[in-house]
Amino acid sequence: MTPLQKNILAACKRRPQTLRELQNALQVDNSRLRSTVTAMVATGLLSAQNGQYVPGLATIENESAPETIPCTLVKLAARFGFASRDDGTGDIFIPGRALHGAMPQDKILVKLFDRPRVEGSAEGEVVEITTPHNSFAGTIVLSDDGRLAVEPDGCRDVRIILERNGHANAQLGDKVGAILTNRGERHVDHRAAVAETFGASDRAAECAKAILYGREVRQEFPEEVMAEAHAYDNAVIDPNEIAHRADLRGLPIFTIDSAETKDIDDAISLMKTQNGGYELGVHIADVSHYVRPDTALDKEAFERATSIYYADQVIPMLPTQLSNGICSLNEGEDRLAFSCLMQLDEKGEIHSYQFVKSVIRSRVKGVYKEINALMDGSNDPALMTKYKDVASQLPVMQELYEKRLALRQARGAMDIESDEAKLIMDEEGRCVDIVKRTRGVSECMIEEFMLLANQCAANAGRTHRVPFVYRIHEAPDAEKMEKLSATLTACGLNVHFKGEIPTQLELAAILDETRDQPIQIPVHTGILRSMQKARYSPEPKGHYGLVLKDYAHFTSPIRRYPDLAIHRILTDMLVGRPEEALVKDYTAFATHASEQSSRQEVAAVRIERDVEDLYKAEYMHNHLGEVFTGTVSGVTPRGVFVALDNTVEGFVPAAQLCKGEATVVEGVSIVDPFTGRRWMLGDPIRVQCAGADVALGRVDFDYLPM
Repeated sequence: MTPLQKNILAACKRRPQTLRELQNALQVDNSRLRSTVTAMVATGLLSAQNGQYVPGLATIENESAPETIPCTLVKLAARFGFASRDDGTGDIFIPGRALHGAMPQDKILVKLFDRPRVEGSAEGEVVEITTPHNSFAGTIVLSDDGRLAVEPDGCRDVRIILERNGHANAQLGDKVGAILTNRGERHVDHRAAVAETFGASDRAAECAKAILYGREVRQEFPEEVMAEAHAYDNAVIDPNEIAHRADLRGLPIFTIDSAETKDIDDAISLMKTQNGGYELGVHIADVSHYVRPDTALDKEAFERATSIYYADQVIPMLPTQLSNGICSLNEGEDRLAFSCLMQLDEKGEIHSYQFVKSVIRSRVKGVYKEINALMDGSNDPALMTKYKDVASQLPVMQELYEKRLALRQARGAMDIESDEAKLIMDEEGRCVDIVKRTRGVSECMIEEFMLLANQCAANAGRTHRVPFVYRIHEAPDAEKMEKLSATLTACGLNVHFKGEIPTQLELAAILDETRDQPIQIPVHTGILRSMQKARYSPEPKGHYGLVLKDYAHFTSPIRRYPDLAIHRILTDMLVGRPEEALVKDYTAFATHASEQSSRQEVAAVRIERDVEDLYKAEYMHNHLGEVFTGTVSGVTPRGVFVALDNTVEGFVPAAQLCKGEATVVEGVSIVDPFTGRRWMLGDPIRVQCAGADVALGRVDFDYLPM
């Protein structure tokens, strides 16, 4: 049920409503309201009585049925599992006897137990597997009785017995893709067969292939998609198309990305105006010109919804003929673009903007590292020659960025520190080094300019009252804020928020106060965990973290479907299609694109994070026995997580720290009740690398006294 449908139903439950009363109460577009109410009547959610609407039979029957919660099983161990609620409101603990054979990624219905769980989270039982997920990745192991079995990835001590002829020559320790051939009521009764063998489980690259298989990530494009993509082999711009566009090839437009980027979808231009203001152009690849609705390319892009980046690999949303070819804003090549041309005043505030279909030619492929060097005053002749056509823009860009940064800080936009890793690979695809990514001025500058274009896109959608795909970040709830207050108090901060929900300025002040301090990790991590997750929505709910009323994703249509979706909507707005036609054509589309893109974004982030852990374990496997000084980055009753300077994280068991049963205080420190010794998030700690399991993406440390 969409948010609008939920709001309509809630209003009609309070008392019968006419269309006018619903319009006044919900402040939604009249055409959209009418079409939504009509659909709800057709499906039985509403019933019309004497010109008023009341809950329909489908709603009444649904509410009288035993309450079950749609979930996805996300974690499985030998004696328990965790199900994630599909509405994103949290996880449910499932005891082993109540799993009834459910496997990771199964769509399930869960009924909650009446009793509360000791640890505080909800507990329940699987009552139905609505959509079974029968393919999974794992490692070949032996069962307790000596038969070949598969241990699914992330499911320690769960063994799925292989059929007698189902091992396909796989050997002990191999990473495989498997399929369930028979489901029992218990995991021990399941049977599986090997569908694909990837190789040894001590190679991160092979384990990564297994993860992609287990998550059903399609790496190759279907034939019909490639047939459409091949139409753009060695493609050039049609002169007739250029004639209908704003010709911006005379502007000193250029791109700034990392050196290895091949799918370049954004470029910039900037000039100072006579009145002290700025003309900023953000020029985005016009992917919507090539990927048309209802084509095989569009359907595949919708299903994927995002590109997936890991190690030195990419699984693109679009075939390379488009992503690295005709759509990529390559240096010296004429390219079709969708340009957001903004006028900003001398303070850096947006005064006006317009969107135009354009043709551009990037003067140079800028590289973050090189731009940072020039901004730091480098006189390297090679760099000065490379950037001679755009060098005059760099000081103006920095000037505008500093003004925008001041405005951002003044409104309380939060800057939460997080560590990103860059994996260094050898020719054989093994991880040989890990370095922490750093952001210089050019990275921050481009991010801010993209934010401006994204704001303008969202503002255009909202003010024209058309269906749209917004990027929203809702305010945190009071319960999470209570936990955050306890965390901050445990960190020694005397914090009192004026209201039940803190303002962004209050949280931003805490972030700044603790930045580069020993308690930065627990404070920044605590604030991050207290936030809602950003997602896509057809409703313009604003962005809490950025403190913006209007926000959408406009700037990366090569690798994100929401950006492509709103390019399509904005294009129809530019050619003057009536509002009624836009509402009719795009209302359902915006809803479906938002839901699919949010789902696929979460899946992609999990894949990228899990695969990165594999490569980190592979790197640490070559450093067994070495001693490191790290930082306590996580605290549990079982022990502590320790982060090294290179972002690798490993685990130290509580038994090595405490003589008695460890006590955890507000999730920020672990205390030995016998000695009183305390280890707090952010504390330095000396460890030795004791183990690195590539297949599990797990690193284990032994504690060493300082």
